[in-house]
Amino acid sequence: MARTTSDLAGRTVMVTGAARGVGAATARAVSARGARVALVGLEPERLDAIAAELPDAAWFEADVTSWDDLQVAAEGTVERFGGIDVVVANAGIARSGTVQDMPIEDFERIVEVNLLGVWRTIRTTLPHVVERRGYVIPIASIYTALHGPLSAPYAVAKAGVEALANVLRVEVAGQGVGVGVAYFSYLDTDLVRDVFADPEVAEIRRRAGWPLNVTSPVEPAVEALVRGIERRARTVAYPRWVHGLLAGRGLAQPLAEATRMKRIAAEVGRRRAQESPAPLRRA
Repeated sequence: MARTTSDLAGRTVMVTGAARGVGAATARAVSARGARVALVGLEPERLDAIAAELPDAAWFEADVTSWDDLQVAAEGTVERFGGIDVVVANAGIARSGTVQDMPIEDFERIVEVNLLGVWRTIRTTLPHVVERRGYVIPIASIYTALHGPLSAPYAVAKAGVEALANVLRVEVAGQGVGVGVAYFSYLDTDLVRDVFADPEVAEIRRRAGWPLNVTSPVEPAVEALVRGIERRARTVAYPRWVHGLLAGRGLAQPLAEATRMKRIAAEVGRRRAQESPAPLRRA
């Protein structure tokens, strides 16, 4: 049986996507609880600056789509700290576009990073987590339950992350490993701000109404995440209404499609199709 609680003091937590946003805030929060932190990401100057703030941290420049990069990061973490107790698979990217008009490379890159990057992170670190009877939590999204327009690759990837975690949880429970999934709505991060800079995405969101038109601060979401790590929780959700969305996911999608959001999404789809009539368009 997996432990039901975990004091983070003295434990080693690896965080991917640690240079910004949720990843950077998580690194700082677990460090404040006494954890040793391995920061993994693509921006060495930012990773170095964050690691320098923390009492016991190391950083590794790594692309989560690279097995070699992740192997170096995992081995470096074990060499520095003696093992890995917790993995927060957070790294992700996003871009808006319809299935019909998004450049092929963009669609596949989002799935590559957000889903296969999580798979590679987990697969690479899992032997070390099993050895410590530790805990793994990938970051999913409300898009696992509600699939909004202009977000197909992101929704595909996050739904896959949830499925991956659910399967893994059953497979490793007998080895004392806990597996959770974190579901967040729109947080005030660079990623979210960049996506909503697209005026069509912003308009769809505005018409969707509350709570989908609200951006939440990062800090309370990360606080919920860290509490979940300490409890080895199956589910972490923020804001609170996300719990209701997850519980009612069978109704959420049909209701969303019945709202006026559907009309503007259809308008956007037609307009973008007219602007990009070729069957396949590469960046």
